[in-house]
Amino acid sequence: MKRLAIRYVERYATSRKKLAVYLHRKIAEREWQDTDPPAVEELVERMASLGYIDDALYAQNKASSLNRRGYGTRRVAHALYQAGIGEADAREAFQISESNSWIAADKFARKRRIGPYAETEQEADICRKQLQAFLRAGHDFDVASRFVFAKPGEEIIAEEQHWQNE
Repeated sequence: MKRLAIRYVERYATSRKKLAVYLHRKIAEREWQDTDPPAVEELVERMASLGYIDDALYAQNKASSLNRRGYGTRRVAHALYQAGIGEADAREAFQISESNSWIAADKFARKRRIGPYAETEQEADICRKQLQAFLRAGHDFDVASRFVFAKPGEEIIAEEQHWQNE
């Protein structure tokens, strides 16, 4: 069991919960026959104490990765929840996500050719679908609607910059 855990953490960035789920799945696949099941939680804690697993660092890296791919704060929060990251370990990751939310929304719009990155002005039905895609990607409604309903080629500035320019 220890070899499986080491092999997994050397190949993948992971959280405590994800490692525990993996090990439990491997135990089930191999139809463990001993009367004493392996101590998965103890092994996971041992890996964390050795520094092989760091939930806070995993959360920060996951948040940065998702933001670079154009996903918003709610999507980041969902991914961290699924990975079993606690609130204390996720705090800095949420700050990273919040500070990069505008850049992530811009990246999402650029990749999907939405709003200012579209070649032509879109019909209402297409705009509605684009807005839904923005929301599914974890962006706020206000930010999403600013991008979706922008004219092609229009420059959109972040809310903070908008207030500073006035």
